[in-house]
Amino acid sequence: MINWNAIDTVLLDMDGTLLDLHFDNYFWMEYVPQKYAEKHSITLEQSKEELHPRMTQIYGKLEWYCLDFWTKELDLDIVALKHEIAHLISFRPDADCFLKNIRDRGKKVIMITNAHRDSLSLKLERLSMAHYFDKLISSHDYGYPKETQAFWHNLEADIGTDKERALFIDDSIPVLDSANTYGIAHLLAIRYPDSKKGAKDTGRYQAVEDFRELIHQ
Repeated sequence: MINWNAIDTVLLDMDGTLLDLHFDNYFWMEYVPQKYAEKHSITLEQSKEELHPRMTQIYGKLEWYCLDFWTKELDLDIVALKHEIAHLISFRPDADCFLKNIRDRGKKVIMITNAHRDSLSLKLERLSMAHYFDKLISSHDYGYPKETQAFWHNLEADIGTDKERALFIDDSIPVLDSANTYGIAHLLAIRYPDSKKGAKDTGRYQAVEDFRELIHQ
C-alpha cells in the first residue's frame, strides 16, 4: 500500500483517523441535542429537527469545527459538555502502535486537524500521543479548514513539506480531494472511522482498514 522509502513526511488527521469517530458522532448527533432539548424543554426529536439543518448549513466550513461558535450559537458550554463524556475518547485499533512505528522509521510526523484547539487539548489530555508528533496543527491556526486550498498553502508556508514525498491520511473524502488538488502525492482514506458504524465508501481512494497493514510493510 505504501512504499516507505518514498515518504519523508506523514501528515495525519485526528478524529476518525487516529481516534475513533464514535466520540464526535455521539457528541454532536446525540449528546448536544439531548442537552439542547433539556435547556429548551423540548423533546429530543424536536431538538434534532431544529439543530440538524443549522449544522448542515455550515458543514465543512471553519465554523462547523469551532467550539466557540457553537457555544455562542446554542448557548451551551460545549467544552464542558465534551469533558462530561471524555471517557468515550479512544484510539482506533493500533493507531498508537502505528504512531510509534512511523517515529521509529525516522519520519517527520505532523498532525493536521480541523478540530478546535480546545477539542485537541482535551484529546491530548485523555490519550498519550503528543510526543509522537513533530508538530500539532489545527486549521483554526490558519483560519481555513482543510477543505480549502488556502489551508494547504498556509501549511506549506508553515512547514515547507515536499508534496511529492508526503503521505496524508484522513477519513474525510472532501479533505482528501482538497489535498489531491493541492498535490500531496500519497493519499489514504480510512475504511472504518467510527467503530459503531459500517465500512465507509472511500471512492477512488485506497483505504486503511487496520493500521497493522501499514506497520508491517
